[in-house]
Amino acid sequence: MGTLSPPVPGGALAEVLARYRVGRPLTTEPVAEGLLNRGYLVTTEAGPYFLKCYVDSATASRPKILAHHRAMAALNTLGLPVAPPLACAERSGTVAAWGGRLFALFPWVEGRHRHGDELDPSQCDALGTLLGRLHGALDDVCAPLEQPAGYRSADPVDSAALARDLRRRAREHQPAGELDALVVERLTERLELLAEHAHRRPAPEAAPPTGWTHGDFHGLNLLYEDDPRGGRVAAVLDWDKLGPQPRAEEAVRAATLLFNDRSSGALDLVRVRRYSQAYRASGAATAEHLAAAVHRVWWERLNDFWMLQWRYQRADHRADPLYPASAGQLAWWCQEYEQVLDAFAN
Repeated sequence: MGTLSPPVPGGALAEVLARYRVGRPLTTEPVAEGLLNRGYLVTTEAGPYFLKCYVDSATASRPKILAHHRAMAALNTLGLPVAPPLACAERSGTVAAWGGRLFALFPWVEGRHRHGDELDPSQCDALGTLLGRLHGALDDVCAPLEQPAGYRSADPVDSAALARDLRRRAREHQPAGELDALVVERLTERLELLAEHAHRRPAPEAAPPTGWTHGDFHGLNLLYEDDPRGGRVAAVLDWDKLGPQPRAEEAVRAATLLFNDRSSGALDLVRVRRYSQAYRASGAATAEHLAAAVHRVWWERLNDFWMLQWRYQRADHRADPLYPASAGQLAWWCQEYEQVLDAFAN
């Protein structure tokens, strides 16, 4: 079964911490795992810190980590809510190595995660403005980008073949469970949706405006001040996927993850509209950019099966809890396409 690598032994964590000027470690507590890397709340004589262990092969290379750290430090200097890593004694500056793994130590930021349904209208505005500011600032602190030559969307014929294969695997999966039955039902529905909407496949075109993005902007990577009056974003976390992509697409994906009903996946279009209007007002994208991004992200979701590929092709079940709401959101989005488009673009 695909899982994260084993936890780091306590003695190793102490050795890593010794490379930072934070005093003797007193306590170490694993932080709830994400899908990719490991984290620890460590309390030392100097106070609390977040120790990150990079284990995801796609992002755990020293050059990538250091580039991300430089960008975080620059964003922090510009006054954005980003907590950069601490310097260590190794020549790399912010990355410590032990046992073939790479680590970084960050200030511990007090706060809590909030789902979009906890944000009032002014906080939806503030979140859209923040993402717009981040996108603009990233252009200033990261290397200039060459715009990609073109964009080509997923082929629904290939997607239908994959859906049929995954449906077969779900039917044969042992021990059979409720999720497998739901998958069979949803994939049968997906095949119908692919056939119904095949004519709406985005045509090959010039690439949409591309810039540096956070890459994984959603509620679990946002910490809010724990303030009963509402609070602001105290920190934008987890910059492992920092990279170039169409910025308006990140804005759309973030909204679908933040402003959804956690059971059905349906979007709260009132909050989406406030967030999107503020994002556009920041100058990060036009209404036309958002409308085109909505169509591309919708098509991407219609043709995407990564959660089921993890489950049935890799025997990796970490994404299983995400599937019911994700599949529900797609079916709802297909039905309410025009309303979703209007909420993002008007």
